[in-house]
Amino acid sequence: MTIERVSIVVPAYNESPSVAALVTALRESGAWGEIIVVDDGSSDDTGRRAQDAGARVIRHPYNKGNGASVKTGIRHATGDFVLILDADGQHRPADAKRLIAKLDEYELVVGARSNATQAGSARRIGNALLNGIATYLTDQRIPDLTSGFRAARREHFLEFLHLLPNGFSTPTTTTLAFMKAGYSVWFEPVDAGVREGRSKIRFGPDGVQFFVILLKVITIFSPMRVFLPLSAASLAVGGAYALWTISTQSHVTNSSVLLILLSVIIFLVGLVSEQISSLRFERRDS
Repeated sequence: MTIERVSIVVPAYNESPSVAALVTALRESGAWGEIIVVDDGSSDDTGRRAQDAGARVIRHPYNKGNGASVKTGIRHATGDFVLILDADGQHRPADAKRLIAKLDEYELVVGARSNATQAGSARRIGNALLNGIATYLTDQRIPDLTSGFRAARREHFLEFLHLLPNGFSTPTTTTLAFMKAGYSVWFEPVDAGVREGRSKIRFGPDGVQFFVILLKVITIFSPMRVFLPLSAASLAVGGAYALWTISTQSHVTNSSVLLILLSVIIFLVGLVSEQISSLRFERRDS
């Protein structure tokens, strides 16, 4: 595959210190089909600097969010393949060709950052927790769920475009969506550079949002991975409590009955969700 068929999408919000250098480095690294910088309503001269460096700039009239910028870039891309990377300087243009080379074999390639090059111990711990949860829910090892450095066929990105949030959970959603849809996903090890400026992700609120999005996508594609453990836990607690009250009080309490009924309800909801998920994919493949 030649890089002339690749559209590079760079979402950018107030990234004037780094965006020009990034675009220049990308242009020097190879003859890419196009470099699209989506200026997400920046209050600085991000768009002008990107355009002066040789990028095609698409500007939002106001700040919509990182995910909205990614969606805009994918919609406007003309290449068969799309490579997404952040404008803050942490993704190295030299690694871009390594990701693209893997697309001959995989549908999605993610630049997985090493732990040593991820900024801040709190963020590393948070990412490790999310990676662990995602690994359990998908039953596949996910070393870096939140990396924004990724490449895939444009048609595959478009397939899941309606699922992508406008905020900072786009990498999470695309990774899980591709996996649960049965596409082959590869995590290419990369070293993250030192970002320019301050991160726009708020660790607390956005960390909760990442977790909610993770559960949302899994319940869309594989609901029983969530509902079955909850049902089993409720049944185990209710059954154990019922046995204890029978042995100590010679009767079954309302609490144990409610817990057992709750487990049945959760299981049935999960079963219905699983059937809806199956029907959704049958419609997509038909």
